[in-house]
Amino acid sequence: MPDYENAIEIKDLTKKYDGFTLDAISFEVPKGCVMGFIGQNGAGKTTTIRALLNIIKADGGSIRLLGRDHIKDEYAIKEQTAAVFDELPFHEGFTANQVNTMFKGLYGSWNEEQFFAYLDRFSLPRKKKIAKFSKGMKMKLQIAAALSHGAKLLIMDEATTGLDPVVRNEILDIFREYIQDEDHSILMSSHITSDLEKIADCVTFIDKGRILLTGFKDEILERHGVMKCTKGDFEAIPAGDYISARLNDFGAEVMISDLSAARSKYPNAVFDRTTLEEIMLFYVNQGKKVWQ
Repeated sequence: MPDYENAIEIKDLTKKYDGFTLDAISFEVPKGCVMGFIGQNGAGKTTTIRALLNIIKADGGSIRLLGRDHIKDEYAIKEQTAAVFDELPFHEGFTANQVNTMFKGLYGSWNEEQFFAYLDRFSLPRKKKIAKFSKGMKMKLQIAAALSHGAKLLIMDEATTGLDPVVRNEILDIFREYIQDEDHSILMSSHITSDLEKIADCVTFIDKGRILLTGFKDEILERHGVMKCTKGDFEAIPAGDYISARLNDFGAEVMISDLSAARSKYPNAVFDRTTLEEIMLFYVNQGKKVWQ
């Protein structure tokens, strides 16, 4: 594989459907990073991931994975890429032993010993039919398979949705181990922002097919904040100084994208630190500007 700085490079990616357009989106996933891909259901996360994996054909733009063109070098890329989806891709009549046999035939780099070590770690039976697995067990089986053929890039689409917190934490621990090798990268699509706050290095917010924000997570969290003030004080704030504002009976909560500048300009206001979930909520309501 070629040398590369970014595990994923997306430039002006466009895909049009009736009623939805992925609108010339661009973002990068630096090599060795976990990118949290955040947005509401229907925002465009799955469309983007399907285009990355060449499951659907893009209408425009370019995609490079692991330094290669995602169409021209598709087979070389997929040898080095693993994908985990919300829905199990294996036939439910299979057993874990049969999954091992199948992948051994698909990947020249398949590591049977590692796969069975993950099964043992996850307490997954080898001879039981997948149909009898719980949702958490099915997800663990997918992850065991994804991490057992030496993949450099792991792409996950809402993979932790519907799992209980104990199972989600167990899976996040596995990802932390995986990413310790700076040659490995993860794109993790989710609307569970608390998971991404624990593990992501970078985040990209998508809404209605457009990228609202992308960058390093810590920088985004440090730059943003919520200003709390009375409704009277809020009315004096120019619209250009904030992302959107939530009004309530007690006053206004105003999302600021430049916390340092806002503190200088409004020295008497109260400012609170924010979360990825709050940032997403205020950006999604950016069109309304003021909401309740």
